[in-house]
Amino acid sequence: MAKNQAFHAPKPWSKMAPTLVDVAMGRKPADLVVRNGRWVNVHSGEVIPGTDLAISGGRFAYCGPDASHAIGQGTKLVDAGGRYLVPGLCDAHMHVESGMVTVTEFARAVIPHGTTSMFIDPHEIANVLGLEGVRLMHDEAMAMPINVGVQMPSCVPSAPGLENAGASLQPEDVAEAMTWPNIVGLGEVMNFPGVAANDPVMVGGIAETMKAGKTVGGHYASPDLGRPFHGYVAGGPEDDHEGTRVEDAIARVRQGMKAMLRLGSAWYDVATQIKAMTEQGLDPRNFILCTDDSHSGTLVHEGHMDRVVRHAIAQGLKPVTAIQMATINTAQHFRMERELGSIAPGRRADFLIVSDLAEMKIDEVYGRGVRLAKSGKLEVDIRAYDYPESAKNTVKLGKRLEARDFDIEAPEGANEVRVRVIGVIENQAPTRALEADLSVENGLVAMDRPGDVCQIALVERHRGTGSVTNGFVSGFGYMQDCALASTVAHDSHHMIVVGTNKEDMAAAANRLGEIGGGVVLYSKGKELAAVEMPIAGLMSDERAEIVAEKAEKLVEAMRAMGCTLNNAYMQHSLLALVVIPELRISDVGIIDVTKFEKVDLFV
Repeated sequence: MAKNQAFHAPKPWSKMAPTLVDVAMGRKPADLVVRNGRWVNVHSGEVIPGTDLAISGGRFAYCGPDASHAIGQGTKLVDAGGRYLVPGLCDAHMHVESGMVTVTEFARAVIPHGTTSMFIDPHEIANVLGLEGVRLMHDEAMAMPINVGVQMPSCVPSAPGLENAGASLQPEDVAEAMTWPNIVGLGEVMNFPGVAANDPVMVGGIAETMKAGKTVGGHYASPDLGRPFHGYVAGGPEDDHEGTRVEDAIARVRQGMKAMLRLGSAWYDVATQIKAMTEQGLDPRNFILCTDDSHSGTLVHEGHMDRVVRHAIAQGLKPVTAIQMATINTAQHFRMERELGSIAPGRRADFLIVSDLAEMKIDEVYGRGVRLAKSGKLEVDIRAYDYPESAKNTVKLGKRLEARDFDIEAPEGANEVRVRVIGVIENQAPTRALEADLSVENGLVAMDRPGDVCQIALVERHRGTGSVTNGFVSGFGYMQDCALASTVAHDSHHMIVVGTNKEDMAAAANRLGEIGGGVVLYSKGKELAAVEMPIAGLMSDERAEIVAEKAEKLVEAMRAMGCTLNNAYMQHSLLALVVIPELRISDVGIIDVTKFEKVDLFV
């Protein structure tokens, strides 16, 4: 493995064109020629056997039946041996921070799985560090050997008035970011009621993006496809990944949006929506595959966009169609089809050598004409990005928490109370608004856990106010005394603590304050597992495989406590996401996201 390499994007096609023409004409030798492959052509929808590729300066110069005229002294030759030549895969919408690692470590994890382009929305770090955090990830992204385009976060905080983040972004911040070299558009516009109501912050950010000629990302998380949906689309968002039903996908495409179908660590939204194509016959050009949120364990052990493509094929899509939805469709959506998303002259030479198309068995991965991975192993070393101290030590509790901070006082004179409960839905981002009857002891709501109801608390961690919002949640199945605390708490990223006893809740919360953030599980006063994330309380500075190992130990420890929920940690991290129905918790209180208003804990 080469050490400490520096990576640079290839020269613009406009400057490379004369050289590419000379290589295609046989007047100059190529840097690399790949022979005897089966060309997966995403423009024509064909698989073309007997194809050679000639590459120069990190771009394709010739794609055709015989590139022998481009071979000269110094040309490197690769024999594809009849295997498939597939464009590098693109993730159209994702959050690096959900991988628990930095951009560098995320890239290291996904390159062997065939991902050569990612469009990232760093709104997690933006909620903690503001524009400075976005710039840090923007600059780190530019140093990668693959293409990592950055979308400027649009909603920080995601729902003003319903939560308070560690920072806020305004239209002038969006305007500034649009001048940065690696900003490709506006991140998911989550405040869909604000767009429909012509909120000036939302209108201003979208307008600045449109003026820059860049893509406006969408996020419409309501099942209501009536006037609010139409108003949202009219406001400018161009895509949406929040659909969970076939009617969601159909509605978006009919309105001129791109329907992004996601398969993340905990979001399984492809199978239902893909029926819009396989059963309803809609045009697949308007559908895109993405991951949204994938934690490190999924990346290391299961894959990234290759996993999504395999899943789409298993749902009945033709392999070439699924690949189009993870390559050219994405590139066209971001107005980058002249750079990315296909094997064709002039495009960046990002491609895969694949031995089994339906199973996406990737043998080799090339980025900009350089082999980056072979047989699932990374062949290049990427310099770690040095995050400044200002990006660390961001967990400010203001005090040492005690068990009594998690007390919930019952209405005076009550012996029993009916409370609102956040109901987790396995493998989906939405929650249910449930209710439960709980007993009262000495004026406090008892933690007697009917079913699997346990306590949830949101601890303010940006300004050191020491405030704690308490509530109830169900769906995790904890049977033992325990508490899970995390500073990854979309989107404002305070601290979420879910537990069955208050002593463990306090211990877990205090531990995160000591280590600068992350996720930790306590039981009976002892730490069972932890993933330290000192960068903004969101990302580890360790290798992805080390983080994945720690995350697996966390999952095992959660199972030992009775939690069998798939990817329970990711479900945990979304319990404060006040832009997805139905019920959430924030530093403001319990939030009914169907009405976008604070409600009382007691019914």
